Amino acid sequence: MATRYDPQTAEQKWRAAWDDAALFEAKSPAEAGDAPKAYVLEMFPYPSGRLHMGHVRNYAMGDVVARYKRAKGYNVLHPMGWDAFGMPAENAAMERNVHPGEWTYQNIAAMKAQFMKLGLSLDWSREFATCDPEYYGDQQGLFLKFLEKGLVYRKASKVNWDPVDNTVLANEQVIDGRGWRSGALVEQRELTQWFFKITHYAEDLLEEVQQLERWPEKVRTMQANWIGRSEGLQMRFEFAGDAPADYADGIEIFTTRPDTLFGASFVALSPDHPLTIQLAEQSEELKAFRAKCAQIGTSEEAIEKADKLGFDTGLTVKHPFDDSITLPVWVANFVLMGYGTGAIFACPAHDQRDIDFARKYDLKVKPVVLPPNADSQTFDVDTEAYTGPGTIFNSGFLNGLSIEDAKRTAIEKIESMGLGEGTVNYRLRDWGVSRQRYWGCPIPVIHCDSCGIVPVPESDLPVRLPDDVSFDKPGNPLERHPSWKHVDCPKCGAAARRETDTLDTFVDSSWYYSRFASVKDLEERAYWMPVDQYVGGVEHAVLHLLYARFFARAMRDVGLLDLPSGEPFAGLFTQGMVTHETYKSAAGKWLQPSEVEKDGDSWIEIETGAIATPGPIEKMSKSKKNTVDPDAIIAQFGADVARWFVLSDSPPERDVEWTQAGVEGAARFAQRLWSVFDGLPENASAEPGDDADSLTLRKASHKAVAAIDKAVEEFRFNSAVASIHEWVSALKKAESAGDAVLGARLEGASMLARCLTPFMPHLAETCWERLGKEGFVSAADWPEADNSLTTDDSVTMAVQVNGKRRTEITVPKDMGKDDVEALALSQKEVTSFIEGKSVKKTIVVPGRIVNIVVA
Repeated sequence: MATRYDPQTAEQKWRAAWDDAALFEAKSPAEAGDAPKAYVLEMFPYPSGRLHMGHVRNYAMGDVVARYKRAKGYNVLHPMGWDAFGMPAENAAMERNVHPGEWTYQNIAAMKAQFMKLGLSLDWSREFATCDPEYYGDQQGLFLKFLEKGLVYRKASKVNWDPVDNTVLANEQVIDGRGWRSGALVEQRELTQWFFKITHYAEDLLEEVQQLERWPEKVRTMQANWIGRSEGLQMRFEFAGDAPADYADGIEIFTTRPDTLFGASFVALSPDHPLTIQLAEQSEELKAFRAKCAQIGTSEEAIEKADKLGFDTGLTVKHPFDDSITLPVWVANFVLMGYGTGAIFACPAHDQRDIDFARKYDLKVKPVVLPPNADSQTFDVDTEAYTGPGTIFNSGFLNGLSIEDAKRTAIEKIESMGLGEGTVNYRLRDWGVSRQRYWGCPIPVIHCDSCGIVPVPESDLPVRLPDDVSFDKPGNPLERHPSWKHVDCPKCGAAARRETDTLDTFVDSSWYYSRFASVKDLEERAYWMPVDQYVGGVEHAVLHLLYARFFARAMRDVGLLDLPSGEPFAGLFTQGMVTHETYKSAAGKWLQPSEVEKDGDSWIEIETGAIATPGPIEKMSKSKKNTVDPDAIIAQFGADVARWFVLSDSPPERDVEWTQAGVEGAARFAQRLWSVFDGLPENASAEPGDDADSLTLRKASHKAVAAIDKAVEEFRFNSAVASIHEWVSALKKAESAGDAVLGARLEGASMLARCLTPFMPHLAETCWERLGKEGFVSAADWPEADNSLTTDDSVTMAVQVNGKRRTEITVPKDMGKDDVEALALSQKEVTSFIEGKSVKKTIVVPGRIVNIVVA
């Protein structure tokens, strides 16, 4: 009698059994013996309190890889932890009057309970949270090692300052010029900050990312663009009149377009250039201009979008190639102090920012690059800069040269004049890691009036955060704490002060992969590293990955990581988002999917009965309440169904829309799949037969194994799912043949249970048990496809008459063209269409098609 699969009972049973057996704990190198290792890691989550289906998709994908590698005989490390520091916890402390640590650990407990329900093959024995003192104490040790190596330094820097929250904001936390939480207008302030010297590895980071063949091409390109290597010219523009103090040699500029020097219209300084600051000391107007520029923000995006603003200093410089030409010196808000020298020469005709500025302030615009087929006598530039290819003109000794040849010639000329030299520059800036907030890793240094900056002795680590802090006032509670920051200097014993800034939370996630590999054992760390497969969202494709790559190199260079290449992630996969329709109430408030229901063609808010308005399909997010809680899905359908849906609906790199109909379809398929096993005689055993029906089924099974194997290797999980669907159909069809194909059915079912394990592990275990197999299918070997059963000796070819398909024929692969043609012409479906007509020619495309042309 047929039974239904009960996911609630089965899933709880198998998770408990896996835990009791410690099935997913990684073996030590000694225990693993000759088995190859596979380190599979998903970007670990921030403990926000609840999982949503986007999390399920991310971690299900990693679990497919981990389970597959384990079945292939690998020693697998698949760990989990929590990226637990950050501003949300402090905001919760202020809003709920609860300590950030209490809020964080409560959320970890809640999310871990949800994770456990998903049947992920995680090694929980290596779990940690970045707010654990043991973890951030080791991070402080890393900081001190980097400081000793010269990879950490302190300097004054411009920052985004929120005057209400009294804290530095990252560029991403500034929205339309306002603080993301307070809404206050953000100011630029100069604060003394700690920096990691990531630029020390700029060239290496750029070169090595091109070698990462198992990374998405788009991510490698994003990394390269962020590092931004530029070959160009660094040169001096000498002053035409009296030079300001300390600038007798002129103004240093960097340019990637020395070919356009004859089109120079003006020289522009950053508002933060030392000369600008010097001039502002004698000019209230310039001082006010700098203050206005400071309100824009520090990100390139903010500056790019802002209106172009300028201030004429009244100074002029000489053109390097013509002493009779002078160029005005302006201060411009679009010039960044952090790139190059903080000063540029402007050629408005061939740079859009420059021409926007020049047209606004009525400055000269002289084209010097002639587009192909353009007339040098009539070509002009109005409001849109010409940035395409062409030949240099209006440029003296550079006339007639290509852009690249003109660049080289101009650099050689400047070098011969002693005004500069060709050089390489990078867009990449050093990483500012100081944050004026409590819930982060304390920076382990002490400030002494006599000794200066003194590292905290290693024996005193970790520098723990104090628990008795309050959030009743804006700003960093560590600054207000009555005792924590007061400490004696480790060198001289005098009264001193702890650093009250904490580290950027990006630091916490920049080395966690190494900590998972081993807490202290450098040999075990070397065994596991690099991560073989890293899985996470493309939104982290630049900063997180860049910082992690920096940390791996820095740890290598201070002797804490045996990783010659410095690359922590050998393979990277960036999965698409899980999306869902959004809904708003009549009052304009976001509604959760569970708060609305469909009534005919309308959506209704369940609680009020009022009409709700559906919105666009967007990435699941708490802010728009379009998240689906996995617990509700698991309670109704089981975790395997949730996993199956997020893995099956679209290619894993693309977004997938969560729909109720889709998950219900996945649940129906789970029951259909179970029926394949439930329909087998209990305790049955039989060898596969060699009759035609058995051979057909065996070929279907072995082809499916080969296809699934290939699809998982290539991260085409939806293709693997499609193969399982076809396989199940073949096994169901074979049921009608009864005992004649029982051996082939049993073989196929055994193979299917093992191939199903990465996708639906609980159901796979139940199926394995139903077959009477010993042990866990999660510990079973991956099935091997028999090559003799995956290749066909025959091929099916379509037969067309005048381009229209009339029938098909199945022929041996090695049948000659003449025989194929004769067989096609003999088919009754063909003869009826050619009777009484003349066959003009027959086209045979081997293995594919026969086309008979008649008239």
